[in-house]
Amino acid sequence: MPASSLPATIILLCLLSAPATADRLDEQRDAFRTFYPQAELGIWDLTSARQALLEDYVLWPDLRAAWLRATLATASATEIDAYLQQYLPLKPARALRYRYALQLAKSGNADRFLDLYNRHYRDLKIPRLDCLALQLSIDAGDGEPVLPQARDLWLVGHSQAEECDPVFEYLRASGQLDESLYKERYALAIEARSLSLARYLARSLPAEFHEDALNWSAAYGDSLKFLEGHESRANNETHRRQLIAAIEMLSYDQPDAADEHWDRIRSHYRFAAPQRALVARHIALWMARNHRSDSKAFLDDLPDAAVDTEVLRWRVRDALRRHDWPSVVTAVQALPDQERQSDQWQYWRGIALAEQGKSAAGLAILQRIAAERSYYGFLAADELRVGYAWSHKALEPDDAITKALAGREDLVRARELFLVGLESQGRSEWDTTVEQLNPEAQVQAAILAGRWGWHSRAIATAAINERYDDLNLRYPLAFASQFEQYASDAGIAQSWAYGIARSESLFMRDIRSGAGAIGIMQLMPSTARRTARLLRQPYNGFITLTDAGSNIRLGTSYLAEMYNRFDNHRVLATAAYNAGPLRVERWLPQGREVDARIWIETIPYQETRDYVRRVLAADTIFHWRLAGETRRMSAVLIPVSDAPRLAQLSAE
Repeated sequence: MPASSLPATIILLCLLSAPATADRLDEQRDAFRTFYPQAELGIWDLTSARQALLEDYVLWPDLRAAWLRATLATASATEIDAYLQQYLPLKPARALRYRYALQLAKSGNADRFLDLYNRHYRDLKIPRLDCLALQLSIDAGDGEPVLPQARDLWLVGHSQAEECDPVFEYLRASGQLDESLYKERYALAIEARSLSLARYLARSLPAEFHEDALNWSAAYGDSLKFLEGHESRANNETHRRQLIAAIEMLSYDQPDAADEHWDRIRSHYRFAAPQRALVARHIALWMARNHRSDSKAFLDDLPDAAVDTEVLRWRVRDALRRHDWPSVVTAVQALPDQERQSDQWQYWRGIALAEQGKSAAGLAILQRIAAERSYYGFLAADELRVGYAWSHKALEPDDAITKALAGREDLVRARELFLVGLESQGRSEWDTTVEQLNPEAQVQAAILAGRWGWHSRAIATAAINERYDDLNLRYPLAFASQFEQYASDAGIAQSWAYGIARSESLFMRDIRSGAGAIGIMQLMPSTARRTARLLRQPYNGFITLTDAGSNIRLGTSYLAEMYNRFDNHRVLATAAYNAGPLRVERWLPQGREVDARIWIETIPYQETRDYVRRVLAADTIFHWRLAGETRRMSAVLIPVSDAPRLAQLSAE
């Protein structure tokens, strides 16, 4: 029987059962790392000895898939079909099949494309492939049945794949793409804030739609100017919605100005009660988030329809900022039951009761929270001056289960992808497999990942079943020599650098955020380039940022820069690492000191609030792991003032 006709599972089992010493595995990994980038470029330059070495390596299918992807335009159909038949259950084969389908359509091989599409993609709602299939039906003279699906693809609030353009042209030529469909999609684009698409669609609509699209762009893009010229526009529902959008946009940075404009315009227009409540809520929240002196009045004066859980949270925070301890207790009590019982709000309730002289009630609350290993648990323990509840307990390995897991072909593939540097592919295969395991096996998989040094999967997998007490596993001393050296060089605590890295990436070298930050310490390329220049370190973009040592050196140096900029204030530097130093400077109190705990609690952005709390708790745990002793978290919670801002201004 030829190899191409063997089921993939049997082939992989044969590969895995082949004898592979540690030395041979290392040799295979090195060869894979060398030749995989070449294969991605369409270069197949393996000697017979190297090919023989790699053919029984578990990632051989990935190497072949990389080469076939790069040579799809010239590869033979026989070769591609043989590969897909042999390896189709594997992810690289599925990715190749998708690329192959696109290539078949591009080259005009309609029959083969439709065969792949009908067998594998018809019901998956992939617009790119759906439109290619519809176009083939149109080209074959069978366009009438495709019209309903074409209309569905048209009616989305975002730009579609370019493969859909010919289908939409057919829809237009057939008389189906009429003004009503343009108007429907225009409305969807406005709702999705796809303003460039809305402006494009407006070209095919009456002139008032073009003006309307420009007004929406102005409302979102230059809200202050739009509000100042509001009286020149028609008083209709669309204009009222645009005014509301502009007020909301202005509220983020200038809630006072937004309130002034709202006072002027709400008497000129018939805003519905829900609209008035929505705007009042938005302005009140941003008054509170921007620490305006009269934010309490705005929050208290909201109509019942505007009061939700977020408003109730900010009533607590606003009372904290004013040290209005009776109002803190009242505001906490007003929270929904589950929210009210959280350690976060119970901690502040305990503090507020103690501040009012009700020490017994406050003490009881704080004692309960101090039993937790968490940000609020550490705060409560510091308040009570008691020890931290480390509660470290290593997960218990089951050798039989871990041995079975270590031999599973899917997890072996995931491990090898991780070890050769294809970490994102490895994470995908790991996560897909682990999701299918029973809870006991998932716990053992976490242990196995830890043994392999795959810290992100160990941490994430342990969390699936809420196994949080193995601190060696969940707070690993990853890249120990690099963190020790570069944190020391930068003059910052190694535990703090670890806390940042764990919170940013779970120690993943190749991770990229939605904003574009890359690597273990999640650096923006512009920040990394500037920091590398200051350090006189070579910088080569993505390659530098995904190199563990380079990323850690740049990240610790930038963290030290923030530390110095904010007068060695770890809380402020942590916030600046996440939100940027200019935002943090805007958040500093003017002419007074604020308790660091309260400053953290009233950071305007939830992402940054959560981040600072997470880093401070992790920093505390990593110090315990590194030094074997407790360092009080309160030691870094020094009062927050505007001294760093004044120092920065004088330096400029």
